[in-house]
Amino acid sequence: MSGETMQADDFNYIRQLVLDQSALTLEAGKEYLVESRLDPLARQEGFPSYLHMVRSLRSAPVGELHRRVVEAMANNETSFFRDTRAFGMIARAILPALVAGQSAARTLHIWCAACSTGQEPYSLAMVLRESQLGLDGWDIRIIASDISRNVLARARAGCYTQFEVNRGLPAHLLVKYFEQHGTTWEIRPEIRRMVEFREMNLIHPWADLPAMHLILMRNVMIYLDIATKKTILERVGRLLDPCGYLLLGGAESTTGIDPSFEPASLEGAMCFRRRPERPRIAAAAAGDGVRVRAIH
Repeated sequence: MSGETMQADDFNYIRQLVLDQSALTLEAGKEYLVESRLDPLARQEGFPSYLHMVRSLRSAPVGELHRRVVEAMANNETSFFRDTRAFGMIARAILPALVAGQSAARTLHIWCAACSTGQEPYSLAMVLRESQLGLDGWDIRIIASDISRNVLARARAGCYTQFEVNRGLPAHLLVKYFEQHGTTWEIRPEIRRMVEFREMNLIHPWADLPAMHLILMRNVMIYLDIATKKTILERVGRLLDPCGYLLLGGAESTTGIDPSFEPASLEGAMCFRRRPERPRIAAAAAGDGVRVRAIH
């Protein structure tokens, strides 16, 4: 790493770039994080240090390298079956309820936002394959999106290290759904085909997404400001089926941000559902002075 110290104006430039391009908030005092994330990229791009790269970025119009810098600053932490309580809730409560509710349409749409290297959507695919819910012949779509092209390329490849498969993946599912190639494990084609990966920035329009029955947007909103959280939850509300479910991270909630959602505790875990719409009641004055209420 460079022996130079990042100046405040360089750090503020990166903070603003990341905010403008992804809505992610980089807190003050994170200069060390910028250095650790950007120095490898700078070396890869032929700069002597990340500071040289940042100063080059500042003098150029926003382009491909700016996008790669924003990607590098995103947190891509993930693992298979991350938060076992949440996946237990999905397997034992949410999926059976959705299957019962969709028995006529035989359609099930799931969206994993900010999917990183793919462990979350592949975990869902394995849950569906392992379920005894009679899903043969159903139209099942698992759409997984992320802002980073690099992590999406890894996700599509479906190849994981021994360390990655050791994090949360039960041994019987590793044996059943993965093939070992040297020091890596490749997920089998029947699971990989269940997931459709898309490059997607959550602050841009959500094009071509069908109505969703289950949305996982976990550990995303903790990095966003309140205004962006409100906007995203409003969009989720329009996209989510009235009987659908929204899963957020353990430190995230819709409370105080969007009153159209209400929390629900299932199987010892928390999810959110669209609050049933109530008739709008308008007060009107009758000719005799008696107040009457009209329901629209």
